[in-house]
Order: sequence, then structure tokens, then C-alpha cells
Amino acid sequence: MGKDILQGKRGIIFGALDEQSIAWHVAEHCVAEGAKITLTNAPVALRFGGLDKLGEKLNCEIIPADATSLEDLDNLFQKSMEVLGGKIDFILHSVAMSINVRKKKEYTDINYDWMHKTFDISAMSFHRVMQTAYKLDAMNEGGSVLALSFIAAQRVFPDYNEMAESKALLESFARSFGYHYAKKNKVRVNTVSQSPTMTTAGSGVKGFSDFYNYADAMSPLGNADAASCADFCVAMFSDYTRMVTMQNLYHDGGFSTMGMAPEVLG
Repeated sequence: MGKDILQGKRGIIFGALDEQSIAWHVAEHCVAEGAKITLTNAPVALRFGGLDKLGEKLNCEIIPADATSLEDLDNLFQKSMEVLGGKIDFILHSVAMSINVRKKKEYTDINYDWMHKTFDISAMSFHRVMQTAYKLDAMNEGGSVLALSFIAAQRVFPDYNEMAESKALLESFARSFGYHYAKKNKVRVNTVSQSPTMTTAGSGVKGFSDFYNYADAMSPLGNADAASCADFCVAMFSDYTRMVTMQNLYHDGGFSTMGMAPEVLG
């Protein structure tokens, strides 16, 4: 049962694909806490996912948008404000894709055209989302923007490929744009560095199951699941975190602070 801490707030959730998606859980939790939202994903993703089911369950509109298209994003924000009845209070950016990872290209034999596409979809889209909202003055004062990141932005995970650099760029955009958005109208911009999570995208990374189990053993609290990440995102969208901005926030059961754990020795 929600506590209505997002009562009266309006949001846009990017990237929900299926019931494994963190964005799917975030959407459910936001609505449970009293928010009104729109859902969006790329048109191609909408054909393969089950977003219609979520939209029907939550009674919210789905607005297709390619996050690499300024025209699509402009339409998304304009239509969301129309549908929701006012400016936006929060945004979740949960958009990531690497053809190099999908095609199992080695990091030392990378396809640079694919790398550029990775950066465009997974990181530059975050800047586009914020720039579009900024220019349209689409965010209410004190709003909150979040993007989902991963500790590979700071540490080496060889099979994560160029997604590591993409997440590092994502976090840099949060800091840099966070300054400008705070000055404009006190909008907060942060990234959440989540535990490895059994999502459709995550499980496609080579050796993911082994790493998932390793991180679970290394983390004193164990891996944070998608539902607990959704709770954390709700807290970051709420007024309780109105002075938190330009941060990369680890939501990983303590993994990011650990050096070694007896549980992985043996």
C-alpha cells in the first residue's frame, strides 16, 4: 500500500519493456504512490515488449519516442504535459543498448560505428531528454530527473564492453546538466548505480549469471532487486530528497564499498 508521497506529481518513464524491466517496476511504484505518468519507449521496442499491458494496468498513456530524435522528444513532452494536465515533476531515463555487446564483439576488436550508436542511445539521449525539457520549460520547480547507471562507469568489467564508457558519460551529463537545471528552477539531476539485475537487457551480457552471483555474495545486503530500486527511485522523485542533485547514488547492497568478502573465497 503506497504512502502517497508522489500525490499530485506528474512523470515520464522511459524504457519499460517487460515485467523484468526496472522501469516497469518504477512505473508501478510511482502510480501506487499517487503519481500520474506517461510511458515511452522507442517504436521498435514497443513492437517486441509488453508495454500495452502496463499502460492498461496503470491507466496511463503510452507515447512512442525514439530517445535519439529531438522531434520525437519534443512531441513526447508536449503531449505528456497535455495528457497529464501540466508540467512534469519527474523523469526516469532507463535507456541503454549496445550492438557490440549483442554481437559479442571483444572490447579490443570493437566496431566503432556500433560504439557511436551505443553512446548515442545510452548516454547522449539523456542529454537530449534534459535539453528538450529545459528548452520547453517542461519541468516544475524542484523536479527530479534520474538515469539508471552501473558501477562499470568506475570499475573494470571486461565483458561489459563500451557500455562502461557510456555509463561514465551518462553520469557526467547528470553532473554537468544538473548544475544548469538547478540554477534554472531547482530541478535535481542524479544517476542511480544499481546492482546487477535480472532484466532482459542485463542478462544478455556475457557471463552475467556468474557476475550476478558474485555481486550477491560480495554485497553485505545482497543484490538490490528491481522492486527495491523502484522504491529508491520513488524516494528520489519525492520532496524528501529535494536537496540531492548532481550525484551518482549507489543502490547495490554495499557492493561498491567492498574490497573482499569471505563468502567469495573458498
